[in-house]
Amino acid sequence: MEIRSLTPTYAVSPQIETADLADIKAAGFVAVIDNRPDSEIMPFLHTKTMQEAAEAAGLAFFANPIIGGMMTMENVTEQAAAIKAANGPVLAYCASGNRSSIVWALAHAGQMPTDDLIGIPARYGYQLEGLRDQLDAMAKTA
Repeated sequence: MEIRSLTPTYAVSPQIETADLADIKAAGFVAVIDNRPDSEIMPFLHTKTMQEAAEAAGLAFFANPIIGGMMTMENVTEQAAAIKAANGPVLAYCASGNRSSIVWALAHAGQMPTDDLIGIPARYGYQLEGLRDQLDAMAKTA
């Protein structure tokens, strides 16, 4: 498990497993957001299994599956709602952390400078420069 903190209250990670949840809780996270569709992963990592294990570990759990290359505005609004509902540090995961970074950036358009929304994930190798125009447009309507 590689936790990559984008802000003090939001981090991303490649796929986690149930065995990681105690460490996630110990690291101070209060919630986990699963951004992977079950169709991408083995059954032992499916949403239901991860949710049951997260809740047993004392973590809130939110499922917001994002199909690679097919993110929707519903995904963005659901991610923002989950972050807000968590009332504390959140760890979001997907295959690499990229989708979890992109949906975070889109959810924060207009709340943070576009340069930060692109630059912070770039520290971990997530290239969001291609979203600059979309982030700027969303910031104007925020």
